[in-house]
Amino acid sequence: MNKHILVVKIGGSTLGQHDTTLQDLVDLQKRGIPVVVVHGGGKIITEWLGKLSSTSQFVKGERVTDEVGLEVATAVLAGLVNTELVANLNALKAKAIGLSGVDGCLLTAKVKNSELGYVGDIEKVDIDLLNMIIEAGYIPIISSISYNPAVKPGSGPQVLNVNADVAAGEIAAALGAGKLIFLTDIGGVCDKKGQVIASLSVQEAEELIVSGVASKGMIPKINSGIRVTVATGIARIIDGRRPHALLHEIENSEGGTTIYNKLSEAKNG
Repeated sequence: MNKHILVVKIGGSTLGQHDTTLQDLVDLQKRGIPVVVVHGGGKIITEWLGKLSSTSQFVKGERVTDEVGLEVATAVLAGLVNTELVANLNALKAKAIGLSGVDGCLLTAKVKNSELGYVGDIEKVDIDLLNMIIEAGYIPIISSISYNPAVKPGSGPQVLNVNADVAAGEIAAALGAGKLIFLTDIGGVCDKKGQVIASLSVQEAEELIVSGVASKGMIPKINSGIRVTVATGIARIIDGRRPHALLHEIENSEGGTTIYNKLSEAKNG
C-alpha cells in the first residue's frame, strides 16, 4: 500500500478554472507529496461533438459513445486536454508526464454494455509504469482512454472511453492511495434539500444512489469513492472552483463531502 500517495481527479467542468489547482500541484510536488492526477474533459468533448453536429447522451452519468464520439473523446482527452495540462505544469516548473490508460497498458478495459457503446469497464490497472514515474519525481497526468485487448488490430477500435471518475477510483485503489480527491464544480454531495452532506458512510452513500438523491455525474464519483474507501483510504468530493482548494484540502479538509469506511477515517479525513 502507498498511503502517502494522493490521487486527484480534476473534473472536466472545472478545467477552465484550474489556475490555482495547477499551482497547488506544483507546491505539493515541492513538499515531496507524491500526487497522481486523473483528468476529465467532458465539457470540451461536448463542444467538439457539437461542431460535428453530433449530440451527447448520458446514462447514469456516463456518456454514450459511438465511433465518432470515441474518436473525439480520444483526441480531446488523450490529446488536447492532457497535453495542455502538462504544458501548463511545465510552465510552472513542475515535473509532469502525460499518459493515457493505453500507455503501458495502464488501464485495460472491456466494453461495459451495448447501451453505452464504446464505453469501457476497467478490468485491470497495471501500476508498474506509474510507480516508476512517481519514484522518478514526476506527476503522472492521466487521461482515462483505455486499452481494449479483445479487439484485434485492424478489426475495430482498440481503445475505449472510460469515465474519468471511475478511472480515478480504480487507479487509487490499485495504488493503495490514502486519499482520493474529486475537484468538482459543486460544493459536495447534496441531500434532497440541496444541502451539502459533510460525511457519508459506504452504506449511506449507496443509499443516496438507490434513492435517486444522487444522480447523473455524481453517481460515478460516489461509486468510485466507495471503491477507494473499501480498498484503502477515504474519498473527498470538494469544490475545485475555490482558490487553492487542493492545498486547503491537504491542510485542513474543510467543506465538501467525505466518504469513509470507518468512523475513525471520517474524523481523520
